[in-house]
Amino acid sequence: MSKYKILVVDDEESLCEILKFNLEKEGYEVTTVYSAEEALSIDIKDMNLIILDIMMGELSGFGLARILKKRSETAEIPIIFCSALDSEEDKIKGLDMGADDYIAKPYSIAEVMARVRSVLRRTQRSTSAEPSQDDVIRYDGLEVNTLNKRCFVDGEEIQLTRKEFDILTLLLSNRGTILSREQIMRQVWRDEVIVLDRTIDVNITRMRKKLRQYGNHIITRTGYGYGFED
Repeated sequence: MSKYKILVVDDEESLCEILKFNLEKEGYEVTTVYSAEEALSIDIKDMNLIILDIMMGELSGFGLARILKKRSETAEIPIIFCSALDSEEDKIKGLDMGADDYIAKPYSIAEVMARVRSVLRRTQRSTSAEPSQDDVIRYDGLEVNTLNKRCFVDGEEIQLTRKEFDILTLLLSNRGTILSREQIMRQVWRDEVIVLDRTIDVNITRMRKKLRQYGNHIITRTGYGYGFED
């Protein structure tokens, strides 16, 4: 089995080297760069994970994440933000952008390693296997491939963030049932610790727009949660 490839983007070179040393000790293949601009100058489409600082030079980590999420070849790469910005607002902003986790500095190396393992465990999947009928959920012209994490609306592929995809899959799998926010949190975010109601609401709002007419089938039960109805 090939090694997981991890890109570390941080303008503190000493932190990059510490992370690189410890990640390589765990068996990962690690590339380090010291700015968002440098990250954009290399080929990162085959990376399995990006560990990303926020406060860097002219282009911030938020700015880099925004660019990567808009590009089809990098939109699905999971991101862990590691930043000295530790306010609730910053954490929500990072997660709302589609990040898979957010770690506040200063952090322990043991915590970073655990979070890396957790994100890779959740996000890595086989891309070589052909999807079976059990891997595809359909509703009229809306199609979700749970194996390859792809979504189609009337035959056109729609770019969803990982969390948007997971929420849609959960709602479609429980069509006709209203799921509470707590149920959605447990199923989609699982062992992540920073999840607020607003984070779910923002993901739902963004997803509705992307799904066009099918977004109208995602209904809100005020004060409780969401569901997908015919």
